[in-house]
Amino acid sequence: MTENSSFNSFFAQTLIHWYERNKRELPWRETKDPYKIWISEIILQQTRVDQGLPYYIRFLKTFPNVKTLAEAEEKTVLSIWQGLGYYSRARNLQKGAKQVVYDYKGKFPTSYDGWLNIKGVGSYTAAAVSSFCFLEKVPVLDGNVFRVLSRLFGITEDIAQAKNRKTFWNKAMELIPANQPDIFNQAIMEFGALQCVPKSPDCERCVFKTQCFAYQKDVVSDLPVKIKKLVRRSRFFQYHVYYYNKQILMRRRPSGDIWEGLLEFPLVEKDHLEALEKKPKPATASPFIFQSDVLKHVLSHQDLYSRFYVFQVKTKTDWNTLIKKHDAEVVALTVLDETPKPVLLTKFLNAYFYPYFSIHK
Repeated sequence: MTENSSFNSFFAQTLIHWYERNKRELPWRETKDPYKIWISEIILQQTRVDQGLPYYIRFLKTFPNVKTLAEAEEKTVLSIWQGLGYYSRARNLQKGAKQVVYDYKGKFPTSYDGWLNIKGVGSYTAAAVSSFCFLEKVPVLDGNVFRVLSRLFGITEDIAQAKNRKTFWNKAMELIPANQPDIFNQAIMEFGALQCVPKSPDCERCVFKTQCFAYQKDVVSDLPVKIKKLVRRSRFFQYHVYYYNKQILMRRRPSGDIWEGLLEFPLVEKDHLEALEKKPKPATASPFIFQSDVLKHVLSHQDLYSRFYVFQVKTKTDWNTLIKKHDAEVVALTVLDETPKPVLLTKFLNAYFYPYFSIHK
């Protein structure tokens, strides 16, 4: 056995031992069902475990198998997903379910390459499902794994550059034991999530401190290297909330939009923050009731600044005029909570609308 293979074996055994003693008890770790693991991986993209767990439980309760998900109405899927953000994940998840049910006759792919053919599944999710469920030796590369490999082995290539992915892939492939790819992949992700954390990791208590390049060279805070800068954009939304006879007007977001398929109030986008202060003039004589403060909502690449203006519609004629003008849908207050909508609107409803009208939710 070479010195390198000897270390690889030591690393895998030490990591798995650490995992067995420190892992969190999570429901998707108690199954080999590809459907359940697939659901968990999609939910946990860009989402913390503590935030994603209740969604996972609720999602499986509503859609206990791939057939129920494939046959569900999209609005039901989006409603269950509401609050997680990145709604394209939910839409693609359902499209993938339809592939499995209608194209694959209900049979899940059993390989990494096969999973890459499923809508919305990238290399990380394909590796996770194929290794966890089917014991394929293929590495999972998420932010936690990049960080562990970069620090431990002194890999200084920029993780934001796709061309450098191969370096990490090859290193992980060297380390994965052929007989335990599922446990190893779970372990290295958990190690990054609990021990080798982004900021101020407890290196003194790390099982790899004597082997860790970053610790020995005192460059823990410098690794992994990520040079790509996120360009943020500010947008300014003025929402018009029309209320009539315990109903409210909403419009559906267009296709290709980050909130595609969700409902929102009629919206005018402004060029700058100060423009949100100018009270809009509705197409009818509907009296203005109140306005919200400016609410800030942070997305991955955007900061949204929104103000909501609420109008009480007085007549059925005015109501019909507004429906036509805004190409709007009528939503009863009794189903408003379950209506799939951006979480920004939920914040407004809970903080302003429901209290003003003494509606208890």
